Amino acid sequence: MATIYISIGSNIEPEQYLKAALVDLEREFGVLDLSSVFESEAIGFQGNNFLNMVVSAQTLLSIEAVVAIFKQIEKEHGRLPGVKKFSARTLDLDLLLYDDQVCQQPIALPRDEIVKNAFVLWPLAEIAPLVEHPIAKQTYAVLWDAYDKQTQRLWPVDFQWQSER
Repeated sequence: MATIYISIGSNIEPEQYLKAALVDLEREFGVLDLSSVFESEAIGFQGNNFLNMVVSAQTLLSIEAVVAIFKQIEKEHGRLPGVKKFSARTLDLDLLLYDDQVCQQPIALPRDEIVKNAFVLWPLAEIAPLVEHPIAKQTYAVLWDAYDKQTQRLWPVDFQWQSER
């Protein structure tokens, strides 16, 4: 059983789409461990603020199968394929970690956004503080402590979601 960490983000009706993603992810993977939800300004383009969080789950599926599920969930919630990277979106699901796998195919793992973006690192450090980054060889708590928090503004927000389990 692999432990996966998933980044979830949205800046179009974000509360609605985060909740929808959690319902779908719980249906696909079972019990989820959720970080707090954080609001942040759009990065790389002018747009509405994003809501972001990280969740973890357990799976027997391959990396390819997990990513295919994420793409299907995004599509079901209005994400258009091929939209440029820095743009508004209903839903963005990214596989951050698959156990301690380091690979470039079928996707790059661990995702480089982990150490670059506060909206990924802070929630990841919250739910997996003692897990070690497979390349940096430091825990996510240590990486977050060392992160230059002046580079990106984000703040926790109130978010309520009730598991269907």
